[in-house]
Amino acid sequence: MHPHHPNRDQICLENVLAALSNPMRLTVVTVLASGGQHPCGSVLSGVSKSTLTHHWRVLRDSGVIWQQPSGRENLLSLRREDLDARFPGLLDAILASAENRPQPVGAGAGVGAAAETN
Repeated sequence: MHPHHPNRDQICLENVLAALSNPMRLTVVTVLASGGQHPCGSVLSGVSKSTLTHHWRVLRDSGVIWQQPSGRENLLSLRREDLDARFPGLLDAILASAENRPQPVGAGAGVGAAAETN
């Protein structure tokens, strides 16, 4: 089964904002914003596989990330070009704001919020 990636014109602002409202997912986006592809297990540490899978699905289904299989793992990358084309300046504003926010203490900071924001 291949993961669902919406086409550029199917990316909805409300889905992107909902996906980025979770502190763990926002942290993922700040890591991916450095560019390139990142193995899914290297982006967040100290988080259960089921929690990571949930966050990847939310980010992927909202059109924020690409998730591509590579051997036994998946590679993640930010859909920056698509997001910038759909919502010019939005990602830059979110990333700038994320730089100034206090970092969650420990991996558990966003786990409870994940269930609530979905």
